[in-house]
Amino acid sequence: MSGRVAGKSIIITGAGSGMGRVFALGLAGEDATVGVLDRSKEAAEAVAAELSAAGLPGIPLTADVSQRDQVSAAFDAFVERTGRLDVLFNNAGFNEPMHLLDVTESNWHAIMDVNALGTLIGIQEGARRMMPLGEGKIVNTSSIAGRQGFPSFAPYCASKFAVNALTQAAARALAEHNITCNAFAPGVVDTPLWTRLDEDLMNIGDADRPGQAMADFAADILRGRVATGEDILGTALYLASADSDYLTGQVIMIDGGMVLV
Repeated sequence: MSGRVAGKSIIITGAGSGMGRVFALGLAGEDATVGVLDRSKEAAEAVAAELSAAGLPGIPLTADVSQRDQVSAAFDAFVERTGRLDVLFNNAGFNEPMHLLDVTESNWHAIMDVNALGTLIGIQEGARRMMPLGEGKIVNTSSIAGRQGFPSFAPYCASKFAVNALTQAAARALAEHNITCNAFAPGVVDTPLWTRLDEDLMNIGDADRPGQAMADFAADILRGRVATGEDILGTALYLASADSDYLTGQVIMIDGGMVLV
């Protein structure tokens, strides 16, 4: 079923690596024009170059998603090139684990600013560019951490619970404009974020050796292994395509069966 997003203009934040990169390649391969947005100009340009080398349309964009002026400028640059914004993936995010009693204000604000505020800004700025079209789709990256709390991930969990709430709020607020808002919630995905997380958890004493933290978290996955970005791509494509037109305000768990709700 190729071409399910043919002709769509799609921005993906955090697209310079990990799941965002996989989504950019996959959605462009389904005939979408993709805005590859990342805080790192070099990372965005590298993924856009990958797309170009494969004969696929990709536009590099640079912004810190927690800074509205940067997001607005990047979205405007994309719309100037493509004429429209049909789908937005609010995918950028990060984690910096700390034990609950060690969490600092700076740790809290850094994580919440990117993961929660960044999602709010993305929803607002994306919707403003979709409303004149009379339609659009916004897709947010949540997490299993948006369904249950983990003692060394408190700010991250709070940020992903916030993403779920923003998804529902946006679905209600934007329904009259024919804009849907949904989210997907991965579990353990083998990406650079988890590689860094594995190191951080060793540094705070939650793991003794490389790979232990990922293995411990993966122990309860019913599918028996951690995910790859490609495992999540089908859900992302579904949420970006007409197949999900009647779906809004939902958080799809795509975690291999880690959390059953």
